[in-house]
Amino acid sequence: MSESLVACVECGMYSYSSSVSSDNNNYICVKCRLVISMTEKISLLEERFRALESPRKFVAASAASVAASAASVAGPGCTAVASEPSAPALEPSQRGEWVTSRRHNRRAEHRPSQVPVSNRFAPLSNTPTERPVKRALVIGDSQLRHVNVATSLETPAAIVKCIPGARAPDIRANLKVLAKRKYSKIVIHVGTNDVGLRQSEITKDNVKEVCELAGTMSDAVICSGPIPVRRGAETYSRLWALHRWMSKWCSDNKVGYIDNWTRFEGRPGLLKRDGIHPSWEGAALISRSISARLNSGSVGVVNGD
Repeated sequence: MSESLVACVECGMYSYSSSVSSDNNNYICVKCRLVISMTEKISLLEERFRALESPRKFVAASAASVAASAASVAGPGCTAVASEPSAPALEPSQRGEWVTSRRHNRRAEHRPSQVPVSNRFAPLSNTPTERPVKRALVIGDSQLRHVNVATSLETPAAIVKCIPGARAPDIRANLKVLAKRKYSKIVIHVGTNDVGLRQSEITKDNVKEVCELAGTMSDAVICSGPIPVRRGAETYSRLWALHRWMSKWCSDNKVGYIDNWTRFEGRPGLLKRDGIHPSWEGAALISRSISARLNSGSVGVVNGD
């Protein structure tokens, strides 16, 4: 189908159309049809506005007439008081009027919140800060199983770590794991399992290494001496020799020493039937001895009661 050139009767603009002939005098282009449609809609809206405004004008005129009549009745020199309408005044949005919506200004009502500020680099500065309270550590073999160390009210409770069958190298390995923390005092109870190796010099070196490592982790180191167990003459003799050496070495190297040998000697009731582990009474005696040393500030050999 061929297209023909036609002219719009509204705007007079020419355009090509395949559905309208060139001699059609009623052709209206698309733009003009949109303008006509919008004009009709605007006219309808204006009629609606006029219909909504007429009741408002009627109410205003009635109020004015009531006020005038009240003033005439009151007479000159008196102030007329207009009576309140029976119905509450309508909001502009309720009367169908256009209402300009104002945007809420958030900046005007914004209040800065209280943000806590702290210096995360404070531990690196030279400013003195509050240090955590150090606790005491009691570590040793199975003879500490029922030991309950009670400290004074000024210091927190001690930590008792019992390692069954432990020798000096085992205690040293456990101290390496706990080396990240600092302690006020460390009490080491060792010796009974070490003498079973029958290597006195190696045992002495192992005790020295344990005490040296404990010295880097605490303010003071205390050795809890061996107990005279009833397991044969050889074991008794080796423990006696270890007790004598530890008491002298600790005194020469500023390491505290608790003399358990003197406390337990000649008192079989302080040991269980196995002849190695302390009874309840023996564990209570060790607990009192360690507690007394932890609560005292002196460093030296503590003899038997």
